[in-house]
Amino acid sequence: MDPIGKKLLAVAKSELGYTEKGDGYTKFGEWYRTKVDGDHDSYFATAPWCDMFLAWAADRAGVADQAGRFASTVEHAHWFKEHGAWGTKPEPGAFVFYDWSGSKDLDQIDHVGIVERVDGHTIHTIEGNADGYKLTRKTRSLDSVVGFGYPSKVQVVEKYAPKHAAPPAKVADMTAAPAAALPAMPVPAPHDAPDPAPQLPAQDAVLGGILALVLCGTVALAVGRATAAKAPTTPPIRVRKRGRHHRTGAPAAVPAELPTGISAADLDAAESVTTVMPALSLAAAHAAEDREFWGRIDRFKDDEDLAFWDTLHAAVGDAPAEYASAADFR
Repeated sequence: MDPIGKKLLAVAKSELGYTEKGDGYTKFGEWYRTKVDGDHDSYFATAPWCDMFLAWAADRAGVADQAGRFASTVEHAHWFKEHGAWGTKPEPGAFVFYDWSGSKDLDQIDHVGIVERVDGHTIHTIEGNADGYKLTRKTRSLDSVVGFGYPSKVQVVEKYAPKHAAPPAKVADMTAAPAAALPAMPVPAPHDAPDPAPQLPAQDAVLGGILALVLCGTVALAVGRATAAKAPTTPPIRVRKRGRHHRTGAPAAVPAELPTGISAADLDAAESVTTVMPALSLAAAHAAEDREFWGRIDRFKDDEDLAFWDTLHAAVGDAPAEYASAADFR
């Protein structure tokens, strides 16, 4: 007996005596519904189960690729024929297909079992849904047999993966690993080698990390702007004609001591040019005030208050000539 048939018969013998429930439910039909049928149709849980039992047995024996996984006996017989594993000679471990009317038509097949042994023109089988409700041994003649499917003759195409190629990385592993742990780019294979497994999952993970970084940066920037807007203001400032400013409230009449080498004439000449002042602390303070002031002015560009003052300025510009002087507005 071939090894595949031996494995199938070992599983089938271990289930002898199994009986379906009162509504036709079987564990074989339920397994087919949840593991094989893509729609998980509840029909299979209580459907005729002779072929689903063989599918279940093949799965348990680890030979599903050679035996097939079908609920339809007609489709199963055609599958064996398409794989060059169909014939009329009984053999232990072969699947036997019946038509109770005695025809030899594959499309008229009614039932299926597995051959346990052969005795001349008599076969001894194990069949699910036999006698209408159980898994049992049967002795039958060849009169109603349409043909046999031979799992040992089904050629299984092995899936080849180069031994030097690492398995493709999973998205979950890529997102959980640090950037330094990302896999290196694969070395190009020879032209006659199979195409390597696609690396799209790794690319998706990297792109996802970049998008997450951009999103986090955007959120952080928005939070920073909101915090800056709520920060307490510094003492009031006023703007000079040339755009410079200083703090109000300082006593204007208090004279300031000039540094050595600087005269009042030098200060007057510095009104229109930039002079490097020895008093670095004072210059730094003024520069800081300049940055703070223009930074706050820039934040008001889109403020509704600025729009209000623009409207007021336009109204003053359109006023009649007799109200042109400041005294007219008192």
